[in-house]
Amino acid sequence: MNEALIVDRHPLSQQILRTDVSGMPLEWVDYREAARLYHTGQVAYTCGTTLYRLYGGTCASTGLRTVVDVNSIIATLGHTGNPGNLRGAAYVPPLNNQTLFRRDGYLCLYCGLRLPYGQLSRDHVTPFSRGGHDVWNNVVTACRRCNNAKASRTPEQAGMQLLAVPFTPTYAEYIYLKGRRVLADQMEYLLAHFPRSSPLHERLLRRQCGRVASRADDNCA
Repeated sequence: MNEALIVDRHPLSQQILRTDVSGMPLEWVDYREAARLYHTGQVAYTCGTTLYRLYGGTCASTGLRTVVDVNSIIATLGHTGNPGNLRGAAYVPPLNNQTLFRRDGYLCLYCGLRLPYGQLSRDHVTPFSRGGHDVWNNVVTACRRCNNAKASRTPEQAGMQLLAVPFTPTYAEYIYLKGRRVLADQMEYLLAHFPRSSPLHERLLRRQCGRVASRADDNCA
């Protein structure tokens, strides 16, 4: 397929959520990869809204042109490694600043300021010098001022209180953290795979409820 028509005003940069046939979220793919999955017959079923209509070549025997509607969520067949490992409590996603900052909502977990990416840093709650490790449960988002003030001390030693307890995201949560411009139907789908006790689940659910309430107020105005 060599042409694409944008449907419902979604840009071609909009990511598609790929799952396995059981519904386990696997990864984000772009429209080109989605087209390949459709073309090779690996799409078992789809969910969500239609993002794009892709046009391919013309069939010589029928004279009809290939048209594929790509949805925001596609379930695929084929080998996906060991999905059981992704569901287990032992799974630990790669740690990087982009997903860490998003886990913490771009908040400094010491002073509570929400700041842009470039003004944030990774702080080790228990510093390396005191036996700490570079792992999810020992790192938080911090503004540079708070990070410098804390230095090589624990929060208790520095007299600084953490606003939230750091945690390791599950695989489904990590997929969300890696996403860009996650759509409402994709968010709802991913939330169903988050642990209900997860701080991320609670925060995103509050955000969704806030948006619904805001729309209701607008309709009543």
